[in-house]
Amino acid sequence: MKKGGFHAGVSVHDPAVYVGESGAYYIFGTHMTAAVSRDLRYWESIAEGVSAQNPLFSNLFDEGLRAFRFSGKFNGREYAVWAPDVFYNPVMGKYIMYFCTSGSYVKSSICMAEADKPEGPYTYMDTILCSGFDEETVGLTNVRQVLGENADISRYLKKNGRYNNLRWPNCIDPNVFRDREGKLHMVYGSWSGGIFLLDIDESTGRPVRMEENLRNRIDPYFGRKLLGGGHKSIEGPYILYDAVSDFYYLFVSFGGLARDGGYQIRLFRSRKAEGPYVDMEGKTFRRVSHHDSYGLKLIGNYLFPGMECGYKSPGHNSAFTDQDGKLYIVYHQRFDMESEFHEPRVHQLFRTRNGWLTVAPFATEGEMLCAKSYQEAEICGTYYVVEHGLDISAKVRNAVKMYWKPDGRIVIRSRKDNGQTEDKTAGEYMLENESRIIITLGGITYDCVIVQLNDEAGNPTMCFTGVGNNQSIWAVRYL
Repeated sequence: MKKGGFHAGVSVHDPAVYVGESGAYYIFGTHMTAAVSRDLRYWESIAEGVSAQNPLFSNLFDEGLRAFRFSGKFNGREYAVWAPDVFYNPVMGKYIMYFCTSGSYVKSSICMAEADKPEGPYTYMDTILCSGFDEETVGLTNVRQVLGENADISRYLKKNGRYNNLRWPNCIDPNVFRDREGKLHMVYGSWSGGIFLLDIDESTGRPVRMEENLRNRIDPYFGRKLLGGGHKSIEGPYILYDAVSDFYYLFVSFGGLARDGGYQIRLFRSRKAEGPYVDMEGKTFRRVSHHDSYGLKLIGNYLFPGMECGYKSPGHNSAFTDQDGKLYIVYHQRFDMESEFHEPRVHQLFRTRNGWLTVAPFATEGEMLCAKSYQEAEICGTYYVVEHGLDISAKVRNAVKMYWKPDGRIVIRSRKDNGQTEDKTAGEYMLENESRIIITLGGITYDCVIVQLNDEAGNPTMCFTGVGNNQSIWAVRYL
C-alpha cells in the first residue's frame, strides 16, 4: 500500500459550486477566489484576492466600496469579503453573485453583483441585507428602505454590547436555490441568531419582504428562522433539493473553522423548503446549551493508512446534482500539519434506503455503485473503520483495523501473551441487494452502500459508507 494524496492545485475557502453549461465546474470562495475544473479533482485558478487586479470584479474598488461603508474592517483586514455564491438567473439573463462583507462577528452585509459569464467580471449592484447595526449605523443599511421610514426597528438594534441577545442572524454565507416548484430562496446565517431563509424575487434577484409571523418565526426583514441561535457554532448553510428522494437537504458546519477547531459537516432535511429541518432522530436544532448531538454528522477528522497525515476540519460545503444524476459535496479540507493550509475536495454522495445521504470516503474519480448483489466471499476481509461519532473536537479518528468474517460477525483481533490471536466480536453485518449492507457497531446500526474507488494515494479499495443515529461510518478494504 502506498501513502500519499493528490493536490487540487488551488486553495479555495468556503467553496460554492456552479456547474457550467459547457461541462466546466466553477468554485467561488472567500477573499474572492475562484477556480475551474473539468474532472472535479484538479482545479485551475481564475481569480484570487480582494484587490483592484482581481478579474472576477469590475468595480469592487469604486462603486462596490459602498458595501463596506457599513461593515468596515474585520480583524484588521480592510476588506473582508466572504463566501460568494453564483447563480444563473434566466429572468434577468445574468449570472448573479451573492457575497458577504464583515466588520465583526455580527456586523455584516450580504451583497449582490451581476455578470454575463460565470467567471465574470461581476459588477456590484446592491447591498440587500445587513446585521449588527445600532442607532448610529442603521442609516448605512437598507432596513428603513425595506420596512418603511416609520417602522419600529428597536428590536433589531445592538444593545449593551451584545447583538440583542443573539436573536438575529449574522448576515453571511448566502446560498440561493430553487424549490420543487421552481421558486427561488436564499438560506444564510451564522452563529449569533442562527440560520434564516428568505424568498427571492427572480425578476430582481432581491429578497421579498415577508409578513411577520411570530408563531412560524418569520421576521419581515431577516425572514424565516430555520436552525440555531444563542451563538452556538453553526454556519455555511447550503440547501440541495433532490428530486429523486423529494427531500430538501440542509448542510451546515459546526465547530470552529481552524485546523484544531473541530469543524465538521452536519445534515438536516425537510419535505418543504421552509422546513422544519430535522436530523435522523427527528430533532431540529433550536437554542440549546449543547448541540453536538443535533444533526447527522457526515464528516469529521479522520486518518486512513493510505494517507500521509490526518484530514481535519472539513466544512463550509456546497452540493450539486450533476447532469448524469450523481450527487456531490464540495468542501474545503485542512490537514494535520503545522499550518492552516486547505484545499477543495469533491466527494460523491449516495442515497441510503431511508433517504438520507452518505459521503464516499475519498475524492471522486467517477466511481459508480455496482448494480449487483455481493456474496459474503466478496465482502470478507480486513477493513479499516472510521466511526465519525458526534463530538465537536480537534480529535483525529484513526481507522481501526477490523475483520469481516464469513458468519456475519465483525471482529477485532488481538494477540495474547502466548502469541496466539484472539477474535473479539465488535459487531455484525448483513448483505442486502444492489450494493447495500447493514452494519451494526457499538450499538449503532448503519445503513450503508458499497462502492469501489481509489483512495487519496491511488490505492484501489472497497468501501462501505453509511449513516445511523446521526453518525456516519466509513469502512475501507485495500484491494
